[in-house]
This record gives sequence, structure tokens and C-alpha cells, in this order.
Amino acid sequence: MKSRTYYDILGVSRDATLEEITTAKNALAKVYHPDANVHKNIDTTAFMQEILEAYRVLADPEQRKAYDQETFGSETVRVFRTFKVGPDDDTKEDTVSFVTYWNAAAQLNDIVTRSSRLMEREAKRKKPVRRRFFHRSDKSERSSVDSLRERQITQLSLQAVQYITELKMAGISMDHWNAEAMNWVLVRWGQKKDTDYHVLFNRYAAYIEQSKSGAEKMKLRSQNRQFHNNLKKLLSYALKA
Repeated sequence: MKSRTYYDILGVSRDATLEEITTAKNALAKVYHPDANVHKNIDTTAFMQEILEAYRVLADPEQRKAYDQETFGSETVRVFRTFKVGPDDDTKEDTVSFVTYWNAAAQLNDIVTRSSRLMEREAKRKKPVRRRFFHRSDKSERSSVDSLRERQITQLSLQAVQYITELKMAGISMDHWNAEAMNWVLVRWGQKKDTDYHVLFNRYAAYIEQSKSGAEKMKLRSQNRQFHNNLKKLLSYALKA
């Protein structure tokens, strides 16, 4: 069984840019900082130290190069994750860190938020304007802005499809793609990384059922419905591409 690499700890690919590595570190730090988990009686210090150590090495070009050489040897081809299925698969060699899926969900939520704002602006621009006459320059400008915004939304929709595919292949329910569920599981997975995250999602569902009030449960369901509706609108752009 391969030990987890620094890339696994941060949930990024081996060809990740410094910006992607920094973003992953900052996002994980918000979830795993000990101060953020004191009231939960959970000690996340150990994993926080792993995150900072991984970032320290991967953020430095020379240290990263030396680390890659030591960890992966002389191979130069890009590494792609593989997913094995079937009863005969009893090896964990290709197991993907849950952080990778957490990152996918975080990126997907960010994409849905950004695209929703763009779609709201697009809808506002398409509302009837009371002015009777438009100069040609006005019409051309409006058309150009609308075209640019639609291209941006389409690009976001194609990115969303990649993350959706990753989460579905991991067997993570769409109802758990929200930040609260993913963060809850991430913290507990970090305490014991050989735990099956599917089991943790079941525990999360039980936790919600037992600890949340009726109003809180209704709010979570409403937020999920809104997310699903926004995601459906976004994916309609992917179908046009």
C-alpha cells in the first residue's frame, strides 16, 4: 500500500500550480485549524501540521522537485487517478484521498455560486428597457456583453461536469455535496484516514437527524434544493456546448 503523498494531503494533482496548492492549503486550514474545532471537542492539530508541512514543501520549487524525485522516482509522465471496481479488487494502492473529493465539492460549490451571479446579471440585462430607441452602439455593446457572459457560464458548466463526475464516481450522494456535510466528514476522516468515508456520511446523516431542530433541517433542505436548482440551470449550458 502506498503511503499518502503531500499531493494527497492537499487534495491536488501532481501538476497543480502554486496558486492551486495555496488555495487548497488555505481552504483546508479553515476547516482543520484547531481553534475552529475546539467547541467540537475534536483535536485537529496533527492533520493541520501535515497540511502545513505538505504546503511548505510543494510551495518551494526546489523542495518540490526533490520531493517528486524521491517519491515518484524518474518517471516523467503525468499520473492519472484510476478507479477499480469488482469483487477481486482487494488492494488499496490506488485509493484516492478524501481530500480530493472534498476539494472537488468545494470547487463545484464555488462554480455554482459564481455562475448563479452571472446568470442573474444576464437575466437583468434581458429585462425590457423602457427607452424607446437604442443607438446601434448601445445594441452592439449589450450583445457583446451578453455573448461574453454566456461564454463564461458555458466554461463554468464544463468545469462543473468534471467535478460532478468525480463525486459521482466516488459514490458521494448529491445531497452531501454541500460545505457543511463535506467539512463534517473531512474533520472526522482526518482523525482516522483509513475510515470509509461512506460510513462517515451515514454518520453525518444520523447526526443531522438527532442534533438538528426541525427548523434547521428545513433550512438545510431548502439550501440543498436551491443548490440543485442552480446546478441544473448551469448544466443546461454544458448541453449547448
